[in-house]
Amino acid sequence: MTVTTIGIIGGGQLGRMMAMAAARLNFRTIVLEPQVDCPAAQVANGQIVAAYDDPAALAELAGACDVVTYEFENVPVSAAQALAGSIPVYPPPMALEAAQDRLVEKRFINGCGIPTADFRAVDSQSDLEAALRDFGGQGVLKTRRLGYDGKGQKVFRSGADSADGAYAALGGVPLILESFVSFEREISIIAARATDGIVVCFDPAENIHRNGILHTSTVPASITDATAVAARGAAETILAALDYVGVIGIEFFVLPDGSLIANEMAPRVHNSGHWTEAACVVSQFEQHIRAVAGMPLGNADRHSDCVMQNLVGDDILALPDWLRRRDTLVHLYGKTESRPGRKMGHVTTLTAKSSVSP
Repeated sequence: MTVTTIGIIGGGQLGRMMAMAAARLNFRTIVLEPQVDCPAAQVANGQIVAAYDDPAALAELAGACDVVTYEFENVPVSAAQALAGSIPVYPPPMALEAAQDRLVEKRFINGCGIPTADFRAVDSQSDLEAALRDFGGQGVLKTRRLGYDGKGQKVFRSGADSADGAYAALGGVPLILESFVSFEREISIIAARATDGIVVCFDPAENIHRNGILHTSTVPASITDATAVAARGAAETILAALDYVGVIGIEFFVLPDGSLIANEMAPRVHNSGHWTEAACVVSQFEQHIRAVAGMPLGNADRHSDCVMQNLVGDDILALPDWLRRRDTLVHLYGKTESRPGRKMGHVTTLTAKSSVSP
């Protein structure tokens, strides 16, 4: 298959960065996104302004492109399946299906032989109360679908936290209660799988969150070689099980003994992989474009240590200071309005590489 035009469902900053990477490799991109002048459309070759599941828009996208990908995991599975009937869709729709529902996702990851936090399905207030009894009154209650950046969650830290009305307060929708995990740090790994099954992984990043939103990703992570190898192995297992093509982000908790508990996966390029554009010759965005276009994957080795920091809300006010730094790459997302919790861009500060990648 010769690819000249890549369709991207979703017009946010991830789609924007994919379109920029595609342009460097001489591909055209068309974005399907209902928001006019979205960040991705500002750099893509065209935009179809319509809902993600609009049949006419999907037909137009399929007719104009050689392959379709997506920038976020809440694309309707039915839309991806409809497209897949006439055009390659990467990552495959089954990856979307596995990642969209936290209960399905946990069961899928466990089925791959990878441990997660203990969990219970919660479909009523009585389910919630029973699950909390199982977990000693503690846990994180989450919506099974559509939650991100800490949204759609409630934390129960002890039996003193009342569960009264909690099920209704989160919308009366299917929920999941996850047990607490006693961990030392959070890491993530960005991995890519090509159409021929070859897998390439970037170095694991150590992540710090604030208010449920990723604040920084630091590479190298403070983990042992054995932990890094385990993260890569888990990624390879998940990618093979999904017959995956493209980039995936997988988050883990690192336990005191160095073992891993999988937290969640995202079938797309990932915020915790933004550092790759500054510290690697081939970024996660280029790697994804290479994969979905059927090209050879690039070298994922890093040439520098780094810290990536999100610019969220009023963080953008410090932009002049970041621009004065000689060791920092600044990347803005084309958003004109700053508001609390909104990702406006990111910065990646480089230092000399101090350790050999595991």
